[in-house]
Amino acid sequence: MKIPFIQIDAFADRPFTGNPAAVMPLDSWLPDDVLLAIAAENNLAETAFIIPATGDDDYELRWFTPTTEVVMCGHATLATGHHVLSADAALKQVRFRTRKAGVLVVTRDGTGYTLDLPAWRPSPKPLPQFLAALGLESAVATLWHENLYSVVVLEDAAAVRAVAPDFRALAAPGDVLTIVTARGDDTDIISRAFAPAAGIDEDPVTGSAHAVVVPYWAERLGRTRMTAFQASARGGYLDCALAGDRVVLGGKCVTVIEGLFSV
Repeated sequence: MKIPFIQIDAFADRPFTGNPAAVMPLDSWLPDDVLLAIAAENNLAETAFIIPATGDDDYELRWFTPTTEVVMCGHATLATGHHVLSADAALKQVRFRTRKAGVLVVTRDGTGYTLDLPAWRPSPKPLPQFLAALGLESAVATLWHENLYSVVVLEDAAAVRAVAPDFRALAAPGDVLTIVTARGDDTDIISRAFAPAAGIDEDPVTGSAHAVVVPYWAERLGRTRMTAFQASARGGYLDCALAGDRVVLGGKCVTVIEGLFSV
């Protein structure tokens, strides 16, 4: 069996930046263990699988890390939208039906795209285990979202860049995406994101993390539009907006590999 394989750098305006994702179109769903084995073989932060959908939506979409299926993945959704829209210049928008994050929409926006995600507002909660695993004694604020996102707000961008996690300790609570964030220096906000229990020590650029932190920063900054930088080794810039109960992210994509995967 031959499956199309497209590797795309998302939230990137040139190759080798942003966050790489594999996009793999299928005619119908393969068994879950096969999908997971393919994602493990790809060994990328996310592999996105799509099949044609019925009704108002264009495709069904699922995402797998090398070790697990995830609730929502922003960068792989943006990459999948780029793949679909690049194949047909007449298309302006593509709708993806997901299992746990609702319908996600990617729309052309100049030379890039916008990605529409649910706004997942975190709530204050003490997170001493996460602080310790991050090597921190204190934080400006700690917050939690029920979809297993922990948020640690720090004093400034330098503090975010300096975080040196103990990944074994950070993985101990299970499959939680841990985000450290602060006011940015050349952008409104800065962040880093860690998911060691999902096989991703540090994620390069994380759309779903901004679905969580943008509602927090909109309240802190007193406005609904902001720029963001994720300070990983690859790095990535995002335009962010809070629109009611949705977070809209803007970014570009670059296709770097096209081929066939043999099963």
